[in-house]
Amino acid sequence: MKKWLIVIAGPTAVGKTELTVRLSQELAAPVISADSRQLYREMTIGTAKPTEDELRKAPHYFINSHSIMDDYTVADYEKEVIALLNRLYQQTDSVILSGGSGLYINSVLNGLDDIPDVEPEIRVAVQHEFEKRGLANLLDELRLVDPEYYNQVDKANPRRVMRAVEIVRQTKRPFSSFRKSERKVRDFTPIVIGLDRERPELYERINIRVDTMMQAGLLEEVKRLYSYRHMPAMQTVGYSEIIGYLEGKYDLDEAVRLIKRNTRHYAKRQLTWFKNKMEIKWFHPDNMNEIMTYCKANILF
Repeated sequence: MKKWLIVIAGPTAVGKTELTVRLSQELAAPVISADSRQLYREMTIGTAKPTEDELRKAPHYFINSHSIMDDYTVADYEKEVIALLNRLYQQTDSVILSGGSGLYINSVLNGLDDIPDVEPEIRVAVQHEFEKRGLANLLDELRLVDPEYYNQVDKANPRRVMRAVEIVRQTKRPFSSFRKSERKVRDFTPIVIGLDRERPELYERINIRVDTMMQAGLLEEVKRLYSYRHMPAMQTVGYSEIIGYLEGKYDLDEAVRLIKRNTRHYAKRQLTWFKNKMEIKWFHPDNMNEIMTYCKANILF
């Protein structure tokens, strides 16, 4: 029997969670989160996890499943999700993969390149350099040794920059040279749905979300996690700006302004990635009936 993976992709704050829960109920399909931060149990407010009520309505996986202390990569995610899908497909024909992390979604759909392991000493050295000198130095190194990947990488994502530098130091080869393999064959058929809104509408939702996070206690959450501030998971919009406030770089109002601005920039990067890297059928999140019709037209019930 055919198996289906319904992918719900889109930028932050567009409305993926609400629609995913409704779709899960309509199709009786479990949900796998494709959010690279919601899987960390210590990070809740700033990652906009589904509420307890939403989690009751639709079974979710990869929410609160790991710790920020874990050395967790997209390769780990691919391996764990494929294993989970093999188990879930013994009970159901359809599963939903929902989130805004394009690399996580792509790893499940197409697999990853076979990239060598890195010696612990190299990983520790790169981490220490990042902590002492910041991301700019590592970006300068990457620009010199691998200009191809430098022009592609999300330069605001320390983990991806650090990973590329680690591989270069380990292998003496550009990281981009390992990113050439063909797509892996999967045992499911994907149905890829993208959610988008007009920019003013999306940006207003982002502003409201940030204000809601602050009212819910984002400042207190970051204070509790401050001792972990150098962990890769904490180099995240919403957390890094509050850390800057706690270190006296600016006042709290400026931190909130920066969170809103950087979240808008992140949403733009997400949309650009999805539109350039994936074949997606786009919908407005409010068009639930159209989305259901599209899903049913592509699923053999």
